[in-house]
Amino acid sequence: MSNTPVTSAHQAASHADITKRLNMEKLHKVRRSRISENDAKEAKDLLTKFFKTEDEGDRKTILDKLEDILCKFGVRSLKTCHLYAALTTELYAKKVKAPNVIAVLGLLDRLIEKNSYFHGSLEPHMITLLTPLLELQADKSKEVKDATAKRAYALVGALNPAATRYVVLHCLEGLENSKKWQTKMLSLQIIDKLTEINPMEILACIPDIIPVVSDCMWDTKADVKKQATQTMATVTQLLDNKDIERFIPAVIDCINQPEKVPETIHQLGATTFVQEVDSATLSLMVPLLARGLKERQTPIKRKSAVIIDNMCKLVDDPDAAAPFLPLLYPALEHVQDVVADPECRSQVVKALETLKRCGGGDKQVLTGDEKREKVTKTLDHLMPTKLEGFYSPIRKYMIELSLALVFAKSFSRDQWIDAIGPHAATWLLVTGRDSEEWGAEHDAHAEKLALAALASCEEAIAQRDADEEEDDEGEELCNCEFSLAYGAKILLNRTALRLKRGRRYGLCGANGCGKSTLMRAIANEQVEGFPPKSVLKTVYVEHDIDGSQADTSLIDFIIASDGVETKDRDQVHKILRDYGFTEEMVTNMPIGALSGGWKMKLALARAMLMNADILLLDEPTNHLDVVNVAWLENYLLGLKTVTSMIVSHDSGFLDHVCSDIIHYEGNYKLKRYGGNLSEFVKKVPKAASYYSLDAAQIKFAFPEPGFLEGIKTKERAILKMKNVDFQYPGTSRKQLVNISMQCSLSSRVAVIGPNGAGKSTLIKLLTGEIESDIGTVWKHPNLRIAYVAQHAFHHIEKHLDITPNEYIQWRYATGEDREELEKVDRIITEEEEKQMNQAFVIEGEKRVVDELVGRRKLKQSYEYEVTWVGRSSVDNLWISRQKLENMGFSKKIAEVDALEAAKLGLNRPLTAKEIEKHLTEVGLDPEFATHSRIRGLSGGQKVKLVIGAAMWNKPHMLVLDEPTNYLDRESLGALATAIREYGGGVVIVTHNREFSEALCSEVWKVDNGHLVASGHNWVSGNGTTKVDEKEEEDQVDAQGNIIKATKKKVKLTSKELRKKKKERMERRKRGEEVFTDEDEDY
Repeated sequence: MSNTPVTSAHQAASHADITKRLNMEKLHKVRRSRISENDAKEAKDLLTKFFKTEDEGDRKTILDKLEDILCKFGVRSLKTCHLYAALTTELYAKKVKAPNVIAVLGLLDRLIEKNSYFHGSLEPHMITLLTPLLELQADKSKEVKDATAKRAYALVGALNPAATRYVVLHCLEGLENSKKWQTKMLSLQIIDKLTEINPMEILACIPDIIPVVSDCMWDTKADVKKQATQTMATVTQLLDNKDIERFIPAVIDCINQPEKVPETIHQLGATTFVQEVDSATLSLMVPLLARGLKERQTPIKRKSAVIIDNMCKLVDDPDAAAPFLPLLYPALEHVQDVVADPECRSQVVKALETLKRCGGGDKQVLTGDEKREKVTKTLDHLMPTKLEGFYSPIRKYMIELSLALVFAKSFSRDQWIDAIGPHAATWLLVTGRDSEEWGAEHDAHAEKLALAALASCEEAIAQRDADEEEDDEGEELCNCEFSLAYGAKILLNRTALRLKRGRRYGLCGANGCGKSTLMRAIANEQVEGFPPKSVLKTVYVEHDIDGSQADTSLIDFIIASDGVETKDRDQVHKILRDYGFTEEMVTNMPIGALSGGWKMKLALARAMLMNADILLLDEPTNHLDVVNVAWLENYLLGLKTVTSMIVSHDSGFLDHVCSDIIHYEGNYKLKRYGGNLSEFVKKVPKAASYYSLDAAQIKFAFPEPGFLEGIKTKERAILKMKNVDFQYPGTSRKQLVNISMQCSLSSRVAVIGPNGAGKSTLIKLLTGEIESDIGTVWKHPNLRIAYVAQHAFHHIEKHLDITPNEYIQWRYATGEDREELEKVDRIITEEEEKQMNQAFVIEGEKRVVDELVGRRKLKQSYEYEVTWVGRSSVDNLWISRQKLENMGFSKKIAEVDALEAAKLGLNRPLTAKEIEKHLTEVGLDPEFATHSRIRGLSGGQKVKLVIGAAMWNKPHMLVLDEPTNYLDRESLGALATAIREYGGGVVIVTHNREFSEALCSEVWKVDNGHLVASGHNWVSGNGTTKVDEKEEEDQVDAQGNIIKATKKKVKLTSKELRKKKKERMERRKRGEEVFTDEDEDY
């Protein structure tokens, strides 16, 4: 015999198994027992004595004997031995006899106590007694009220948790207007009790509870009103939504005090919704939002629509939204029809679209009645022999339990066996099935019937979407589920992310969908469930290196970076040389002297030295030339144990590199597609805009450039460079040598060349960002240039906390572009200031120039009005442009020219509505243009803002330095269309061959500091395209005042003049009124 000690846990488990086995054996014995006539007569006699005697001791003895009968024969004894009839007779009696009710409640106590002994098989009949227990609360006898309330609590506590929904339905019936206030009180208190003991089951019932309890909060009885408010607070505490948690008391207050609705809507409107919204949350919020849509103030209606839009984006289950569509859809449609504000209507349209999507769209969603019908048919099919009369509550109870589990989406095997199994066993017993063996085989058949009900109900009710492609190969690095938001915008909602080692995932989605945000969230360990860096080394490579490190050497930058495993300078030097950096770059150049392409390559080199498990590459091809893009492709393809997640708008790069595509779906989920971008487009044809510029669904439109004086043809030069050299201070060689070129209104120029060749430097000379001492740069005096820099965000980085609309208002508030004032060719140096302050001999006397205040035409040039220091305006003189340039006033001349050019371009009001319309034409929706701060915009949206701001003053030339870096394929296609239709000149620096070939007829190749022009040049056919002379438009100043344009007089021939004179004479002869000034128009 073993001497191994037995632990107390093992003893307890063993004891529980023995007890369960003995109970099952007793239950099998009960099922085999037959009720004889003597047994039935004995029970009837006992009940007769029970109601006649008033002695408590005798009643207890009789109850003990009745309990023995119950334990001997089980649920059948309730009928044959008249136990159930005794209960219903007294509890449903029209004339209540208090002693009999108190007595029969003792019998109910014994049923409640023995319910667990019979595995819940008494519940179908017990629950039918809840209604009379509730109604007896209105009895005059305090003893009856207290006794029935006590048994009602005990009864609901003894039931299977799956019956909670059925109990709630009884309670809601007890809250109907026709019921007595005492019944309502106990019904509300039982809901409170259930919230405490079965919180998860009550959570599934909240959509049914809230509307009825809300009505009770307006009850005429103060006690009911108070209890209903308390029950509402108790039930809503179960809502597991952190976004609205703090607003729940305010929302409940709005039920009693509707005047608080506007303020509560305002508070909710400032909330960022990120957590999944379920039916319970909607049941609380929808009545408030429906009321908000009925408010008189348009801002409240708009905010209500915005909240509906944001919340419904987070509804993952169409079943959750379906019951609320009839409440919200008509209210939103009504607002759309009657509200005058177009911006409010646009928000309502968005909310309607989102509401339709979250409600399942075109997919059929079953209503509660349809689910009940399906469950009923399913159980009737499984149990064809119907139970009538006394046993009919069993069928009803099984339907209600099955329906409750279906509504809660609980399809657990154990739950269904526990809830349905005992009643399936009763059905088998009563209908005579399996009568040969009432032991373990009977239980197996009951369990089999419960599982059949589970399978049939799940098949009939559950609606599943097609899963993503199977991916079981390779080592799994992460498998997590999370939600993601940026500012007030929902990006992802309870989506799954699964990554395998050695794969290269392309992350695809429209601008603003959250690709870069997801990358940063992973890098910052903010994605729930994603392994931390201590477990899985993750390195994020973004577009630009921080400008604060401009003076740092390349080697120091690498060594100082966190995560780089080597600190050996010689080793880092060798690795950088292996990656293609020249000796001069590695040894002498600071980071600030590198071109954008080399900076990107340096960031990549740093990431590769960190030995990452996962590389997060955010636009890695930005600024890279063709050679370096090919190098990056080969490097990534050679990484067999490192996983890459790549965001890129370079479709060729994604096609060559990606093994899988992770796509942002329309329902705020991520979905993986096997294969590269081409394979992905085959599976999702609507994503063709990622692959082809011509497939874009959106359109941009640029304003037509203003009139340029003296420019009669579109190919006449409006900007020239001649023999220009340039060298950055501190460098050993010139970046540009002997550059000569010209641009016209018809120019479509692609500037190409390897990284570091000087392309961006050429563009900066062209636009006046920098200036050279060698050579000349000439611009038409009225020329306006829109410039979008390579690092486009530098235009707006000082204005991140205002909206795009406010940024444009600030930029053009003075009548000219404030960005222009910061350019080198507009900033006056100390030497130039000294030169201009000296005295000049004018008309025989010395004078000092005070300011240039005006300009007028002088033959083929201009002359400028000059004011003098210490003299009045009557002494102002007009001096020619050439003379002022010789005096050193070139930059002052440029200021006057810029003001005059601005006047010609700003024939539109600088109002919020006009700016919003303008930004919409470059792809920035009003929600982002007017209602969102710049800080919250995505990279692509910021580029659209920069382009829109530059195009506000109707420029004659558009200069884009790497515009394709941040725009998605669809926006890129829209930009290409706008450039084709634009009436001004365009110069583009780009490595995107597809983009440049689709647009540009002329190529400037910059290599080693020299420029070689090819293709269609401005010289060929000079003067062939005539500029159409349009009739002058009415002008609108910055305050919105309309200045009528003067019509040009038409010169008529002598024959036409005689004809006009004859017509006037005939009109006078007919007696018509003729004015003599009619001739003035000719």
